[in-house]
Amino acid sequence: MSGDDFTCRVAQSVGSLDAAEWDALAQGNPFLAHAFLTALEESGSVGPGTGWHPAPLVLERADGSLAGALPAYLKDHSQGEYVFDHAWADAWHRAGGRYYPKLQIAAPFTPATGPRILTASPELAQPLLRAAEALCAQNELSSAHATFIAPEQLPLFEAAGWLVRSDIQFHWTNRGYASFDDFLAALSSRKRKDIRKERATAQDGVEIRHLTGADIREEHWDAFWGFYQDTGARKWGRPYLTRTAFSLIGQRMAEQVLLMLAYVGDRPIAGALNFIGPDALYGRYWGAVVDKPFLHFELCYYQAIDAAIALGLARVEAGAQGGHKLARGYEPVQTLSAHYIAHPGFRSAVADFLAQERAGIAQDQLYLGERTPFRKA
Repeated sequence: MSGDDFTCRVAQSVGSLDAAEWDALAQGNPFLAHAFLTALEESGSVGPGTGWHPAPLVLERADGSLAGALPAYLKDHSQGEYVFDHAWADAWHRAGGRYYPKLQIAAPFTPATGPRILTASPELAQPLLRAAEALCAQNELSSAHATFIAPEQLPLFEAAGWLVRSDIQFHWTNRGYASFDDFLAALSSRKRKDIRKERATAQDGVEIRHLTGADIREEHWDAFWGFYQDTGARKWGRPYLTRTAFSLIGQRMAEQVLLMLAYVGDRPIAGALNFIGPDALYGRYWGAVVDKPFLHFELCYYQAIDAAIALGLARVEAGAQGGHKLARGYEPVQTLSAHYIAHPGFRSAVADFLAQERAGIAQDQLYLGERTPFRKA
């Protein structure tokens, strides 16, 4: 797309773009930071052989500076997205169509909410989305998908006519708590007792260390890599990130990283990796080499609450799925995605499915919301 003031093009990679200009558009979100996305590119976590091919759409002013962008990837599969469209792909293939490649607007491997249209000028959102649609048409892509959209950006996708999909995650909300005990005071008596017992069991004989910035060294990443590999092998077969990715993240954005390691003596036995955003703590990966009761809950949920309170953050996003978070003070929150389907008939079928799915999701959210551990008024 070209005009008197702007030109839209597909860049080779995020790494080919000016870091300061990109970060000015990313609004402080750690997963959209130039440092994070280029760490994925340079470590081989995305790129050739991964099914994630960087294709950032950028809107440039006449002088070549960035006015807007979409963090986009050409995808050969539907792995690492956490918004499942495998059934759509199967249906389209059975109908004789070709679902892949598709266009994915997202932070790779990251089910965390954030802006997907990167621009300080909302009026530039529509040209960027139209460019994404044009890219689909020019390259015969079946569809474009923007996942885990920041709620305030949803109207921009709706205005473009993209289909809306919703799901549920469990987030912890900081209601001005001064301490973990202050948070516990908001829960029912039984739930307070349960959580205190879990924490005591998990912490028995274990030292938990919080590391950020220059305190994170390669030996810590080596330990965490072992935990990450173990969890990845058990849950989805092949971990998405390479070992080099963790080192690059540590080198480039360590101040936005909170690594929690559990030690028995001098030996690290488990770890949880978090990222610090402007208003949220994002839990991403966890793993352990020792099966200790409740240690997963302690590292991923309770320690995250401790950290969010200490940092004055508004919420904890602890990742996708996990109904067990509900009993631990994490409440059901709607997550959003938007989808452009090129073929009119296929689009109509997907729209019908989404309307039914949204009704079910809304009912689930109401049901879960009534079963939080908080004291009833």
